[in-house]
Amino acid sequence: MTKAVLFDFDGTLADTAPDLGGALNRQRAHRGLAPLAPALIRATASEGARGLIALGFGLTPGDAGYAAMRSEFLDFYAEHLYDQTCLFPGVAELLDGLDARGLPWGIVTNKPARFALPLLRVLGLDMRVACIVSGGDTVHSKPHPEPLLTASRRMAVAPADCLYVGDDLRDVQASLAAGMEPVIARYGYLGNTAPPETWGARRLIDHPGELLAHL
Repeated sequence: MTKAVLFDFDGTLADTAPDLGGALNRQRAHRGLAPLAPALIRATASEGARGLIALGFGLTPGDAGYAAMRSEFLDFYAEHLYDQTCLFPGVAELLDGLDARGLPWGIVTNKPARFALPLLRVLGLDMRVACIVSGGDTVHSKPHPEPLLTASRRMAVAPADCLYVGDDLRDVQASLAAGMEPVIARYGYLGNTAPPETWGARRLIDHPGELLAHL
């Protein structure tokens, strides 16, 4: 029986791609480069700064200039954190439905707390969420199970009684490693990976409201 629901943030609860893409395209504009198309950015948004910098500049951790580029990206993002970010259609109603059923829900994200917490306040979720585990709160990040297990302990709910909803292969991997039931949000970003039907989850939803039928 499901006793708690945990969510990824970017691409699952909130559509943050426009503001993430804005930061990346400002970096490109500073270097005389053309902006990248929103659809291209959207497919990479769940990978955070690392994925977007690789997309925009071909740099990966360990490359010369990567650290400075990442720092600049994060500063640009912080300046326009919630210009266009919003909850996906149907998410507000889903969270109301969970509250009505008395099911606690939390957020486990690789997004650093300096961004996640202000966004939760702006979106009106900060006083409702049962727990938030952000990037940097644990030694390991998803796809390692530690962040999900940390949330489980904080909510005092056994991992086997939790669902974890996400839009990335890493979310499914982390769920399975933690002993939680993964649910794939097919309305999210999904990334440039194999089709989500091949990721190993039994449950997939095309709209947030469909989750209620799985509880």
